[in-house]
Amino acid sequence: MAEITRGNTPDQGLAILLYSTSALVREQIRQALGVRLHRDLPPLRYIESATAPAAIRLIEQGGIALAVLDGEASPTGGMGLAKQLRDEVDPCPPILVLIGRQDDRWLARWSRADAVVAQPIDPLELSETVTSLLLEQLASRP
Repeated sequence: MAEITRGNTPDQGLAILLYSTSALVREQIRQALGVRLHRDLPPLRYIESATAPAAIRLIEQGGIALAVLDGEASPTGGMGLAKQLRDEVDPCPPILVLIGRQDDRWLARWSRADAVVAQPIDPLELSETVTSLLLEQLASRP
């Protein structure tokens, strides 16, 4: 299978960055997604970050297939971090932002996130959204 992002091979799995200052939120995401989402995708492996500087550094290093950012993280929220990543990192992996309120969808669009999922996390919605983002990225590769 073709690699999705530099550093991701079927042997290693797809690196999913989980950014949240809450260990509970990161755990909920891992539990909702599991290890295997779709037969056409390699297994997932998780890289966690509780701080925005660490998340930025990890994405700049490359090899991240998808970033899941907690919009409710503090002091740096996932929407502001998504905007910063889009403005400063090239290439930037797809970004999914978790929002606390449905009314925050417009702000997530402003952040240039590729997708938005509301909290509390619906495991089915999160899995379908992540699968769609990863398959779309795979299909767009030459």
